[in-house]
Amino acid sequence: MISYEPLYKTLKDRGISTYKLINDYGISRSLLDRLKHNRPISTVTLNDLCNILHCPVEDILLFTDDNIYIENEP
Repeated sequence: MISYEPLYKTLKDRGISTYKLINDYGISRSLLDRLKHNRPISTVTLNDLCNILHCPVEDILLFTDDNIYIENEP
């Protein structure tokens, strides 16, 4: 699963509000809603966010494995 939780810490660290993303950088409210609910976004959008925030991808998203493997199970 991909979580965008790191994005909000990065925004806070950079002193950038979601209001500023919308009004100064042209990020749509619908995109912010997608991020808030961990819905898919495009790599173009991910690239845009990295450029706006001057950060690596890891500062925007976190990947966790959905599959939990139990030992000795097929």
